[in-house]
Amino acid sequence: MKIKNNIRVGISIGDINGIGVEIVLKAFEDNRMLEFCTPVIFASNKVIAFQKKHFGLDISYNGVYEASQVVDGKINIVNISKNAPKVEFGEETEEAGKYALLSLKKAVEALKNDEVDVLVTAPINKHNIQSDEFHFPGHTDYLARELAGEALMFMVTEQLKIGLLTDHIAVKDVSRNITKDLILKKTGKIHDSLVRDFRIRKPRIAILGINPHSGDNGVIGKEDDTVLKPTVKELFEMGMMVFGPYSADSFFGSENYKKFDAVLAAYHDQGLIPFKTLSFGRGVNYTAGLNKVRTSPDHGTAYEIAGKGTADFQSLKEAVFTAIHIFRNREEYGEISANPLNKLSANNK
Repeated sequence: MKIKNNIRVGISIGDINGIGVEIVLKAFEDNRMLEFCTPVIFASNKVIAFQKKHFGLDISYNGVYEASQVVDGKINIVNISKNAPKVEFGEETEEAGKYALLSLKKAVEALKNDEVDVLVTAPINKHNIQSDEFHFPGHTDYLARELAGEALMFMVTEQLKIGLLTDHIAVKDVSRNITKDLILKKTGKIHDSLVRDFRIRKPRIAILGINPHSGDNGVIGKEDDTVLKPTVKELFEMGMMVFGPYSADSFFGSENYKKFDAVLAAYHDQGLIPFKTLSFGRGVNYTAGLNKVRTSPDHGTAYEIAGKGTADFQSLKEAVFTAIHIFRNREEYGEISANPLNKLSANNK
């Protein structure tokens, strides 16, 4: 298998009234980024030109009409619409929602056609993007429909990786949705991602309890004893280094998480609050379990600072680097898996 030198990073522009365009342009204002990848931004030339001028950015780009026309080594804007939508910083508008969906659809189409290698998504507004074509709580569920595999929301930094048993569901529905099959499936996907995407040979995974103090032996709920503990034991007997359940309130403050390669949280805020507290601005939302690589920054549209020129682009930059890193790891893993004897022979020479 030939290892690819120049990675084409497809970028959906998100909500143009938020900070998405700003952080994308700021990230690639540094020409050294082009040494790592070729950005392919799915947007309107006019929107990009307007925001470039608004923020006073020194950046040049190559405008094309199809992803197949992309030029490596340059910033490429795939013009997705002849009519440029109106930018209204900080406002939730129907037009911005439609445009965010158009950008996402075009970027995913290019990803499926191998015209880009990975996808990085700028933040969307989960309300104004809703339509007959998009009726999902976020990117993850949409991509699960569009791409092969089963999606897993995986928040990652170099030091901390957190997956979720349940993500965008109401807290009142959490416990009844956590089943043995779900735990087996999600833990398996985290394990596979750590091996394939992050090249960790024997991952150690911690699972957090569902109830406070992991139920306190049934005093505060029985789910930890009846569902989590026996499933963790089964996973360990299957050969996976899985431990828990751990009481979530002290797990991060005691730095216990540093002993593990990944943590599986029971529900959205149980995992996302400590992750964003410890890693905000450097974290990446990675959709594991799919046949294609997708990442995004760890924040939303940030309407409150949109248009002010103060948005931090570091998380977007990390999302680009993480996507490239995972893509290359998958290439290496594929090469080793396809020719294990050849690889062993080469290493023994």
